[in-house]
Order: sequence, then structure tokens, then C-alpha cells
Amino acid sequence: MKPVLVLQHLSSDGPAYLATWMRHRGLPLEVRNSDAGEAYPQHMEAYSALAILGGEMSANDPLPSLRLAELLILDAMARGRPVIGHCLGGQLMARALGARIGPSLAPEIGWHRINLHDGPSTRAWFGEGEPGPVFQWHEEAFELPLGATLLAGSEACTHQVFAIGPHLAMQFHVEVDEEKLRRWSTLDSAAYRSLQQRHATVQSGAAMREAMAECLPRQQTLADRLYAHWLAGVIGPAG
Repeated sequence: MKPVLVLQHLSSDGPAYLATWMRHRGLPLEVRNSDAGEAYPQHMEAYSALAILGGEMSANDPLPSLRLAELLILDAMARGRPVIGHCLGGQLMARALGARIGPSLAPEIGWHRINLHDGPSTRAWFGEGEPGPVFQWHEEAFELPLGATLLAGSEACTHQVFAIGPHLAMQFHVEVDEEKLRRWSTLDSAAYRSLQQRHATVQSGAAMREAMAECLPRQQTLADRLYAHWLAGVIGPAG
């Protein structure tokens, strides 16, 4: 099996549970971290699938690495390589397909519920029943590209998840693990404190950690399902 390519935009935002999930199944992955000066490849010929991680920058920022990520997304889709995007990664998928990226109705930081839209594509990705709270950290969100199926939304963010065939774009961070969550939850800045004061959808670091024991295992069960469905065409449905 060719390796899965993982595009990382910030050194502080690595693959975390995605890498753990793949290692436990003996699946090869290759992480390219543009923040560390690692060049992204020019095409997807050497890879079986593509995952794009998050980052604090906007998908609209004029960064060469973001534009190359979009070209890789389109190349992967053209070659039939399944693509999955986490937060900024999902926004880059939408942008590459011609959709607008702009402010969400309200920022979401912390554990928040999403509302699934019933349909065969939603059931294929998420199974039956509503997922528990998922971990969010965003102020912007994607519009729906042409041909996409909306799978979920929330009060603060109308478009949380969309699918196009074997490709999935998520607004939330299904890849977080305990280490990443604890590290992120200690971040502090004047801008973050201002968001907390102005928006009930922005949780404190203490609230994120308090909910972790209940929410993280359930989210990782969801991640198991999403990642397995994403790579089903590469490793088979039992992979």
C-alpha cells in the first residue's frame, strides 16, 4: 500500500489520534510539515490517500503552502485518492472546489454538539444515532461546494461536515488526543479571553479538560468510524 500523505500546517497541530489510528493498523503515513520547512509534494502519484490538518491561519491567507494544498486536494480527487480535511483542512477542500470561506455565525472553541442531517451518506459515514460533543476550534467556516452533500451543522456553524463521494470535510477536530487537547486548553491570549467574554460558544480551558474524560473516548470511537470509512476503498471495509 502506498503511504497516506498528511499535510501539516503548524508544528503545534500534528496528526495526533489520526497517526495513532493508522499505526495500530500498520498503515503507512508520511507527514509533511510546512511550518518546519518541509515541502509538500507536487502531486499525489506516490500516495494512496490525503489528510489535511488544521491551523490558526485563514484558508484565505495568501500562503503558498495553502495554495499547494488545494492543488493536491484536486489532484487526489482526480486520481480517486480519498481526501479528509480537519477544520482548516476541510475549509481548504471547500475552497479548492470553489466554495467561499468566511466567518461562522459564532466562533466555536471546546466541546460542542453537531446535528446530523438524515440521509444515506450521513448514515454511511456516521452510522445510526447522534454523535456526542466533538472538539471545535474555529472562527471561520466553509460554504458548500457544488456537488457536496451536507451531513451536519450546528447553531453556531451551519455547515459542519460535507461529503463528496469518498471525500470528507469536517469543521471540527476529530483528530485530537489527550496530549493535544491538554496542550491546546492551556493556550491563553488577550484575543482568546475576549472571545470568551463575548461568546458562550467559547469554553475555558478548564471546561475543555473537565469534559475530556467523557467526551474524548466517544469522539475517538467516532474517529475510528470516520477514518475507516474514508480509507475503505484503500484498505477494505474491515481495515
